[in-house]
Amino acid sequence: MAVELNLKLRVLHNDEVAFGPGKADLLAAIADTGSISGAARRMKMSYRRAWLLVDVMNRCFRQPLVLSAAGGSHGGGAQLTDTGLAVLAQFRQMETAAQQAAQAHLDGLSGLLR
Repeated sequence: MAVELNLKLRVLHNDEVAFGPGKADLLAAIADTGSISGAARRMKMSYRRAWLLVDVMNRCFRQPLVLSAAGGSHGGGAQLTDTGLAVLAQFRQMETAAQQAAQAHLDGLSGLLR
């Protein structure tokens, strides 16, 4: 029976995870929904958790990845900045390249697992 292994990348900045697959998914959901709360609902996480993840990303990078406007009667919203779009695209490319580079090693490890 073959075991499927997955490679997960994390970008560390000092002691924080500046970016990873979950944060990439959150950015994609923010881009799709136009809001942090909509993205949080889509990902089945609390708004607070999503907001904290956005805060970490915005603090770790030189430029913010997400800009948001307060809600209320006129609505709010959030959008990815050009930096956010660039980080998301670069990370997705890095994931693909790493998976391709590591596949032979993952196949080798797969045969050694229970």
